[in-house]
Amino acid sequence: MENEELKQKVETALDEIRPYLLNDGGNISLVSIDSDKVVKVRLEGNCVGCRINQMTMKLGVEETIKKHVPEIKEVLNVA
Repeated sequence: MENEELKQKVETALDEIRPYLLNDGGNISLVSIDSDKVVKVRLEGNCVGCRINQMTMKLGVEETIKKHVPEIKEVLNVA
């Protein structure tokens, strides 16, 4: 899959998650997709200091991205 197509699928997954984050005063943005299929995202707003953001990353963000783009191996939050 070409990188631009991969990026679009990840953005579609983030668009599915974003309303829940915005509702809590946060947001998320795509930083990069590595050649080894690792997605880097940045949590923003209230999500930055949230004590449950690691759970949100694994159960919400990573699961949703992998549902849309199964070839993604991992999703990491970068500061």
